[in-house]
Amino acid sequence: MRTAPVGYPGPEFARPSAYAGPGGFPYAGPGLYDESMMYPPHMMGPPIVDGPPSKPKGKGTLSCPRNENFESMGKGYLFPVIGKKKKEYMEKNPDAKLVSLGVGDTTHPLPPVISAAMSAYAEGLATWDAYEGYDPAIEGTLKEKIVEVLYSADRPLVDKSEVFVSDGSKCDLGRLQFLFGKDAKVAVQDPAYPVYVDSSVMAGRHEGFNESTKQYNGIVYMPCTAENDFFPDLTPALAADIIVFCNPNNPTGSCATRANLQKLVNFARAHGKIIIYDAAYFAYIKDPNCPRTIYEIDGAREVAIETNSFSKLAGFTGVRLGWTVCPKDIKFSDGNPVHNDWSRIMATVFNGAPNMAIAGGIAVLDNMTPVMEIVEYYMQNAELIRETFTKCGFTCYGGVNAPYVFVHFPGRDSWDVFDEILNEVQVVTTPGVGFGPAGQGYVRISAYGKKEDCILACQRFTERYGQK
Repeated sequence: MRTAPVGYPGPEFARPSAYAGPGGFPYAGPGLYDESMMYPPHMMGPPIVDGPPSKPKGKGTLSCPRNENFESMGKGYLFPVIGKKKKEYMEKNPDAKLVSLGVGDTTHPLPPVISAAMSAYAEGLATWDAYEGYDPAIEGTLKEKIVEVLYSADRPLVDKSEVFVSDGSKCDLGRLQFLFGKDAKVAVQDPAYPVYVDSSVMAGRHEGFNESTKQYNGIVYMPCTAENDFFPDLTPALAADIIVFCNPNNPTGSCATRANLQKLVNFARAHGKIIIYDAAYFAYIKDPNCPRTIYEIDGAREVAIETNSFSKLAGFTGVRLGWTVCPKDIKFSDGNPVHNDWSRIMATVFNGAPNMAIAGGIAVLDNMTPVMEIVEYYMQNAELIRETFTKCGFTCYGGVNAPYVFVHFPGRDSWDVFDEILNEVQVVTTPGVGFGPAGQGYVRISAYGKKEDCILACQRFTERYGQK
């Protein structure tokens, strides 16, 4: 057990050499952590920690119990598994020209006006007049811009006080788990972005993993298939409290119509459900019959929280900036506004998005023309991928209002197809089953690549799968 020298408050003072550096700064030279520098036994006092014996550590170094929900989780989060397979392939084939159309990570450089805005803000931090720390004034400007540019087609659909700036939609989706009681059940689309299910499992909103269905008991799955045009039957969600809905959908690339979303909102209002609406790909919607925000739908302000992101809108996957809209109209069964609790969560476990990212976000909304030109760049890639597979005789979905093409390989296992494409075509994709059982037999192909890489990949797809 560690001990402290008599007259000293703790072990950090146990080595006088730590205070022997020039100018009073800690000395960091050789011998700082040598055992010989410890105080001799006659100077050591009683043990620092006194009290009842600790709980046994068992097989580990800690007595602290693990979050038991991790025991039920799958072997690995989807995208690191893909990254591992990619790495292993490159180790075996170091000269291969591998094209990555798997993970939905942006590749196009930012418009110079946006990077310049972040650079100028960063340089300003070196001056007394421009330095800002917590709660920068520009955050209020960003909220106003978000409402003005993205939520005010005919009239303001939300108030700036309902906009919470964050470090990304995915992060907020995790933090939203704090908002609900431990017994609240979740309904998700199947297939769906893995974070919805995985974060729910971590929070204990499940009753164990079912090996036969490859789903978690206690989580409600709403199949989205070609047969229902990828809009689910909502009836199973009667057994849930929270409906997580991604639109445009990742991975299928499908996009719900205005009538679809009105049905979703009506269902939630009729049965007291809350909708977590992930609109990260809103900027890719071209069809005027498909709303870009849930708040275009009557009644949505009573039941829907919308998460969103600059990642796919503006290439901020590495910059990290997003927002969540939580209307003040939504109230829990006890009458408490959801907005109040979400405000408390964000004030407690989050210290704000990076100020430079906020400056970049303002520049994005002030320069939407070059931003949307990059969105169109990716959509041209999506069109090429979709056309290529259609000519090869495959049925595919998406790629029209979303940057993903969902290709059907009937009767095939998604991971087998993934491996086949990786090894024979040298292209990284994403297996549809990785997003849920309803994705079995599909692969998702991302349009977030360089144009020349997409052209090369499509040439290879044609050589391998083209009709002879």
